[in-house]
Amino acid sequence: MLKKISPLNFLLTTRCFSFNIPLESSMVDVSAKKPTVRLAETQCTVRMNLEAYTKLKSRQLAKGDALTMAEIAGIMAAKKTSDMIPLCHQIAMDYVKLHFTFLDESQQLQINCIAQVTDKTGCEMEAMVGASVAALTVYDMCKGIDKGIVIEEIKLISKSGGKSGDYRVSDR
Repeated sequence: MLKKISPLNFLLTTRCFSFNIPLESSMVDVSAKKPTVRLAETQCTVRMNLEAYTKLKSRQLAKGDALTMAEIAGIMAAKKTSDMIPLCHQIAMDYVKLHFTFLDESQQLQINCIAQVTDKTGCEMEAMVGASVAALTVYDMCKGIDKGIVIEEIKLISKSGGKSGDYRVSDR
């Protein structure tokens, strides 16, 4: 009988890598930290041709309302971030909101994701994953019109709370 093994354990116990280095990593210990309110905002853009942009903006895509689907997908993804990113802490989200802005001159959709938690660790990764999955959802719903869609510039706009303090992209 075959023993059931998880994909991660398979990768770790077989030599599937083209390099031979010890796999040393660990989750950051946050047990001594006090829970605080933490907020993160991320942003990415989705660039597409005029036909896809026009149909997305007018909510006339064959697959339906891409913005509603992208919002739901982004929220769901933010809540499941620790399932996708190794060593990312599992945290209970207090709030996740996606905001979509159409940039007519460049035929781009700007996606902002705001995440908030009251926890011992920040929620930057949750906001990043939320914006990214929302963008991938827009791609999926528009790819029948434009296969050349580009998702670009996924970045942290701001964060607040925690030991490292506040950050704004303009502070760089």
